[in-house]
Amino acid sequence: MNTAMTTRALFDLSHTQAAPLLEKHIYPWEALSEIGAFILALGKTLSPDEYDHPAETVWIHKTAKVFSSAYIGENVIIGAGTEVRHCAFIRGNALVGAGAVVGNSTELKNVILFDSVQVPHYNYVGDSILGYKSHMGAGSITSNVKSDKTPVSIRADERVETGLKKMGAVLGDRVEVGCGSVLNPGTVIGRDSQVYPLSSVRGVVPARQSDLSAVGSARLCPREQHL
Repeated sequence: MNTAMTTRALFDLSHTQAAPLLEKHIYPWEALSEIGAFILALGKTLSPDEYDHPAETVWIHKTAKVFSSAYIGENVIIGAGTEVRHCAFIRGNALVGAGAVVGNSTELKNVILFDSVQVPHYNYVGDSILGYKSHMGAGSITSNVKSDKTPVSIRADERVETGLKKMGAVLGDRVEVGCGSVLNPGTVIGRDSQVYPLSSVRGVVPARQSDLSAVGSARLCPREQHL
């Protein structure tokens, strides 16, 4: 077992409503297929005094600010004090924590965003989990499908097979991703690490890495896509 990639190593679970789901799994990507069902179950427990319920499978905290031009799909929870800005596209299966920012033209699909996550400008985040206070710079994306459509594997010391056709990235707490970067399928970035702008990253970036050499071995990657 690669302990650097475990749920406990990557996240402080006190900063997400998804803690009961994530703590069941050794590796966080094992929870991706369960996000939708978890949101439906959790939504039914939320107080109507705290959450608006504008659609059958959507719950939005009364203190959240959602622009009228934003699209909210099915199976969505938006936490307290979160901003969902102009033309954001939340396709579905999205658990967005408190104090988060989902920005202009950002698209979310099958994701968990911990509290205080920022995806503020032209981001695509699909089949991914973003830890507490992580931030994706303008135009940075998660690529969640391999070009050859085969199941995603994670390139660590030993290749880890996920069994998933769709997996984007897992960002630990307080990760910074520079503008214009691409996180290729199966990317895992440890807590408090930084990715330089315009990087192409795959594999595992250890915790607390802040220099370009930390991701250098992962930078030249074949073209991937997001769907």
